[in-house]
Amino acid sequence: MRIVMAGASGLLGTSLSAAFRNAGHDVVTLVRREPASAAEVRWDPAAGQLDPGALAGAGAVVNLSGAGIGDRPWTRKRVDELFNSRVGSTQALTEAMRQLDSPPSVFISQSGSGYYGDAGNTVLRESAPPGSGILSRICVEWEAAALTAPAGVRVVMPRTGVVFSRSGGALGRLLPLLRLGVGGPFGNGRQFWPWVTLPDVSAAFLLLLETPVSGPVNLCAPEDADVNAIVAALAHALHRPAVLRVPAFALRLVMRDLAEELLLSSQRMEPAVLSAAGFQWQHPALAQAAQWVVRKDKG
Repeated sequence: MRIVMAGASGLLGTSLSAAFRNAGHDVVTLVRREPASAAEVRWDPAAGQLDPGALAGAGAVVNLSGAGIGDRPWTRKRVDELFNSRVGSTQALTEAMRQLDSPPSVFISQSGSGYYGDAGNTVLRESAPPGSGILSRICVEWEAAALTAPAGVRVVMPRTGVVFSRSGGALGRLLPLLRLGVGGPFGNGRQFWPWVTLPDVSAAFLLLLETPVSGPVNLCAPEDADVNAIVAALAHALHRPAVLRVPAFALRLVMRDLAEELLLSSQRMEPAVLSAAGFQWQHPALAQAAQWVVRKDKG
């Protein structure tokens, strides 16, 4: 299958590109610079410019576009950029699809667990309503833009949780501290983080390419865990203590809305759609995931 990918340069995109190619698919990536090879096509998502011919003959379009959520303070300008970089790029893709006589059969457009806002201990299946807050509003608009794909295109919106990887990503700043024995939970640690390992994200996307699933999909592991449990599992795998808790007030003082929505919000997601589709997790349990994260080998 020919797969066109937007946002392929980040942590998820790099992993997904490799997984798709290893599975025998032909991957073309959309880039904002001059193309460096025949496997790249230039576009300008900020201006809504994409030659529909870039999508011609594609069986699937995978959209991971969006400015980094946690890498800069949430000024008003940055929040606008978070919205526009997701909604605008998605609209550019669906507009290009609508100009084709034969659009791709499937459109997988990333969303996030932030869709649910701060939901406390409530178990969240895909039918749960959106929450409040900036991330929730972003995800609602992001998903609405994806659903403007032409009739006949199967639209899938993975609401991806906290991705565990061995470098970068959500654990990029926490793991080095835990390795030194100076890390610990955020706030009271009782907030649920819907976690999933990077290999399971790639495997889930491969399944979603072929399985007749549409609509939102909670992309997380089947074992839920709060921050206390996640930090404890990682520290145990590293044979380090994790007793230096970071108080919520300190996080709010330094990070403001970013702390509230990224670190202190609780989403107890259940991957109901993936489970029903027969997905088999490589790392279904937190202890397994923690061991995989800290291992130095490549297995």
